Amino acid sequence: MDKQKKEPLIHITKRKQISKKHEWAIRLGSILIALVVCAIITTVTTHLNPISVYASMIDGSFGSERKIWALLKELSILLMVSVALAPAFKMKFWNLGGGGQVMAGVLATATCMITLDDKLSNGMLILVSLIASLAAGALWAFIPAFCKAKWNTNETLFTLMMNYVATQIVAYYIIIWESPKGSGKIGIINPNTNAGWLPTVAGKQYLLPVLISIVVTIFMYIYLKFSKHGYELSVVGESQSTARYVGINVGKVIVRTLILCGLICGLTGWLLVAGTDHTMTTTLEAGRGFLGVMVAWLAHFNPIGMILSGLLMVFMSRGGSEISTAFGLNNSFGDILTGVILFFVIGSEFFINYQMHFRKSHGKEAADV
Repeated sequence: MDKQKKEPLIHITKRKQISKKHEWAIRLGSILIALVVCAIITTVTTHLNPISVYASMIDGSFGSERKIWALLKELSILLMVSVALAPAFKMKFWNLGGGGQVMAGVLATATCMITLDDKLSNGMLILVSLIASLAAGALWAFIPAFCKAKWNTNETLFTLMMNYVATQIVAYYIIIWESPKGSGKIGIINPNTNAGWLPTVAGKQYLLPVLISIVVTIFMYIYLKFSKHGYELSVVGESQSTARYVGINVGKVIVRTLILCGLICGLTGWLLVAGTDHTMTTTLEAGRGFLGVMVAWLAHFNPIGMILSGLLMVFMSRGGSEISTAFGLNNSFGDILTGVILFFVIGSEFFINYQMHFRKSHGKEAADV
């Protein structure tokens, strides 16, 4: 006798479509669940009031004008990197070299500021360092793009290795320019003359980088959504064979797109050295090249959406640091809460893209989630 095949308790299907309202309801619901889980973890492990912990996180990001500007500075730099990576990822060119491209811009800017500080006027030095940083970032992105277009090399490994090369070149020049000798760092560049430093706008040190990041984000949104180049890279991302069939030069699109990514990353390096930190270290990029990938992915490569996903990342980072300071906890606890929240936020994408169907029972309709 043949045994009747039992229907599985749960089966999963890909959603054909989902409304924006439903999509955001899933995301907000995941954040609320994450906050509940974090509250339980906080109560069990530290015996602290979770409401006080959450209030401390908010205070760490928005508690004063200084903290707000610090948050905006971090958000603007992260947003620049995320926006720079978006075209390549939309084209399905897995560019993990954003960090290296930023460091190329950092090195070019610092080189100009250190070697030309007494040879050019401040305005000319700023312009020369900007051009140098754009060229350096574009070159660092062009190399793996050309190899991919010419010999179909693995862009993931290539761009990843370029990060380490850029970091070691920066380390080499830090030793050459270190001050004082033997310190292993160069400190603030041109602290007495401020040569090459970007000017403050309306008395706010970080306002100019914020404004530049907004302009770049709007430009990228228009570029991806309305330009011919944006359409071509989307077609290449969907199918290179189709792109070639309709007459698109795939190699040219790859190189052109990566040069654009490198230009924005180089601009980011210029902002870090000339606009915000005024120094050069091997950790100045601070992992934003990898974090930018997550920010871009969470926003589905929509530059406007990256403002929200980037804000979430920066808020969690600064909030986690504030918890450690306010309650005398080590940094690991803040990282735990950040990890839990990001886990639920990323996990919500599964329920946005897929639907769960539960087995019918005794004539009842199957429940869908």
